[in-house]
Amino acid sequence: MDELTHRQIDILKAIIKEYTETGMAVGSEIIEKKYKLGVSPATIRNEMVELAKKNYLKKNHFSSGRVPSAKGFRFYIKNIMKEKEMSTTDEVAYKNSIWDERREAHRLLSQATKVLSHRTGMLSLAATNVGDIYYSGIANLLENQEFLNLSLSKNLFERLDEVAFWEKIVDDFGKVEEEIIFMLGEEDFRDPNFESCASVFGEFEGESIKGIIGVVGPKRMYYEVITPQIKYFSNLIENIFKEQRI
Repeated sequence: MDELTHRQIDILKAIIKEYTETGMAVGSEIIEKKYKLGVSPATIRNEMVELAKKNYLKKNHFSSGRVPSAKGFRFYIKNIMKEKEMSTTDEVAYKNSIWDERREAHRLLSQATKVLSHRTGMLSLAATNVGDIYYSGIANLLENQEFLNLSLSKNLFERLDEVAFWEKIVDDFGKVEEEIIFMLGEEDFRDPNFESCASVFGEFEGESIKGIIGVVGPKRMYYEVITPQIKYFSNLIENIFKEQRI
């Protein structure tokens, strides 16, 4: 937090909110008019330059505005974001939606990805340490302008079937202390084609199987809504696996 001033944090938060809603590069005039931060467009412009120098923002090639970088999103997720608490109704709905499949891992994870894609409006994916991959909701991606880019969509669809890639993520989860892993853009996907793409994954582990479940979508997803759902669902699956001794 020490690297950014309170004003820079407020501006970064506003830019991420605007970019998440519109998918468009953000200029100082929009921030000044819409978010009422009490400073002039010139001041906002100067602070945006500073945020860019610190790699929290990056220039959009097709506009004079700026978009949040992976570093900017990580800062937001870690320091600014307030997770939207799930309702008891939502928790019960998640549990009921997979309960009948609880005795068989394959059926449970297949159903879980269908449920998650339906409830989040994104592509959902589960992968295990035994090489199984489940995904659902490919059509949901095409609701986002990022995935109208044929190169991105083609590369992502190919990546979905790369067992080794997802097995490595399952393995990497065991090396970190985080409850949730955020994969943001080119650096995490190890491919420049995925710069506008992101994933949020939680881990589950039973007696013989461990794995991940989460969503894949645009980097400008609503992390405050998605994250608590992934946390709850991955913990629910883990508890079922342990109860069923899977």
